Amino acid sequence: MSFLLLKGLHITCAFISYILFFLRGIWSFMGTPVMRRKWVKIVPHFVDTLLLVSAIALALTIHQFPFVDSWLTAKVIGVFLYIGLGLVALKYGKSKTIRILSWLAAQVVFVFIVLVAIFHSATLFS
Repeated sequence: MSFLLLKGLHITCAFISYILFFLRGIWSFMGTPVMRRKWVKIVPHFVDTLLLVSAIALALTIHQFPFVDSWLTAKVIGVFLYIGLGLVALKYGKSKTIRILSWLAAQVVFVFIVLVAIFHSATLFS
């Protein structure tokens, strides 16, 4: 698969994954029954799996790796933080306030991940 196709797949999956997370947060906070629909439980996992596979393929294609290249290390750490905040926001938060704050923090982390990916820099402000 060509670099541009892989990059396009990765960016598309990241966008869809983010939109699904954003919507699931809103649906969860509003208590809408859409959160119990089967597709809401399945599609995000499918998209996130494609996102992960495309990320690994991109790293192999460009010969840059986490814990070797600082920008990719920062991105991976950001992804783990984003996942953790997402779990608190959508599943494990003890109160609605904690869930909403975690969801908002995840938005900030997502922006960080995107900026690191765009600028290939772990230090965005230097």
